[in-house]
Amino acid sequence: MWINDLRREIKKCTRCRLSETRQHALCGEGNINARFFLIAQAPGEKEDMEGRMFIGPSGKVLDELLDATGIDRKEIYMTNLVKCMLPKNRRPKQKEIESCAPYLEQELEAVDPEVIVTLGMHAWRFVLEVHNLGGLFKNKLDDVCGRLLWTGDKKVMPLYHPAAMLHNPSLEDRMRKDYSKLGILRTECKWFSVCPMKVFYEAGRLDREWIELYCKGNWESCVRFVMEESGEAHPDWMLPDGGMDERLR
Repeated sequence: MWINDLRREIKKCTRCRLSETRQHALCGEGNINARFFLIAQAPGEKEDMEGRMFIGPSGKVLDELLDATGIDRKEIYMTNLVKCMLPKNRRPKQKEIESCAPYLEQELEAVDPEVIVTLGMHAWRFVLEVHNLGGLFKNKLDDVCGRLLWTGDKKVMPLYHPAAMLHNPSLEDRMRKDYSKLGILRTECKWFSVCPMKVFYEAGRLDREWIELYCKGNWESCVRFVMEESGEAHPDWMLPDGGMDERLR
């Protein structure tokens, strides 16, 4: 099985000097058919000691945030940008990221998730580079956290790393709100099967991005959904963001 071969390769990896200070190099773990693929930065001290993902203080925060959305760890796949612990929890160096990148790319290819969830700044930057989105999304992490993005192939949800709540308790409300959107992404909009957006998309008249970001994405933010729920009339050519596309008349 691919994951066993990859795990063995990661455990014996000596591509950078982190191999000299680690106890365990961590492969990702979880559901290899997962809808959500979480990318964190690197193992912490407890993870390095025991060779498992998110079992330290930040792991407890992650479990609490996921529980609030109704998501179980068994549903997701979790991995790290850098597979070995960083001395004194420093930032990863570019060479270390580049050394581990092929492992992460293999994991992404094998799991083929619907939503890539980046936890923290470095994982977010990595995804921007992989999908050549640096020119499109120049926003700081603070500005995009909790916002669903479309790469043209995958949905990406940047989030703060769970450790951020330990270091800055004032982020708790924001993080709970942002993580709650993962629960929304578990299902498509209940109105999708009868929505004109579906008809327009299947007829080739509407870009896929609208469907992925709203109908099969953050449908709770769809203006059409809100109006449908309230029984408020709206034209068929209204887009999910509330704009009007006269070409759809």
